[in-house]
Amino acid sequence: MLSFNLQGFLSNGLGLGGARPTHFQIDIFPPFQTISARNFSFLCCAASLPEYVVQPATVAYFGAILKYNAERVFGDWSVQIYNDEDFAQRSIFEKWSNAMNTLISNRLDPAFYPTAYKGAAEITQFGKDGRILRRYRMVGLWPMRVSDIPLSWEAATQIERFEVSFCLDYFEPILQTGTADVYNPILDGEGPQETNPQLAQNLPLFTA
Repeated sequence: MLSFNLQGFLSNGLGLGGARPTHFQIDIFPPFQTISARNFSFLCCAASLPEYVVQPATVAYFGAILKYNAERVFGDWSVQIYNDEDFAQRSIFEKWSNAMNTLISNRLDPAFYPTAYKGAAEITQFGKDGRILRRYRMVGLWPMRVSDIPLSWEAATQIERFEVSFCLDYFEPILQTGTADVYNPILDGEGPQETNPQLAQNLPLFTA
C-alpha cells in the first residue's frame, strides 16, 4: 500500500472519521451525598483518558541492561472544572479535602475512617453519532490537590476554572461496543457499581 494515497488513507487510516476529544463526559461519585455532583458532568470541561504504565525491572548483565515487566502503576488523574457563582462544584472538593484532613485540627473525619473517604469517577467517550465508544471507571479516588483560581482584572472575557488532581487505586476499562447510553447519573441510587450490568454478573468488563 502506498503511503501517498488519499483514498487509501480515507479507507484504512481514519475510516470512521477519528475520535473527537470534545465528545466526552465525566461523572463523579464522592463519598458523601451532594446534589451538586449531578451537575458535575456539565461543568467538567477538560480531562484525559487514563494512561497504561507498567514499570520495568532491570537486570545488569555484562554491561547490558535488560528490562522485564514488573509492577503496574496507576498514575494521578486530573480534571478541569468551570466555576459558577454558587461555587457548588468547588465546594464538593473543599468538603472532600477537609473530610480527609481538617484544616484546623489536622485529622481525618471519623465518619470517613478508615478508607470511606474514597470515591469513584467514570469517563465516557462518545462517538460523533452519540454512541458510547469506551467508558473507564476510576476506583478508590480521592482529591490530592484542589488548585487555586487565578483572578485578574484583565480576564474580563473568561470564566473561572480550577483543576482537581486525584489519586486512585486503579481504573478499569469497559468496552460498550457502540451501544446506546442507558446510564442516567441523575437517578438516585445509580453509582459506579450500577453503570454496567456485567458487573452484577461478575462477567469480564473488557474485551479486546
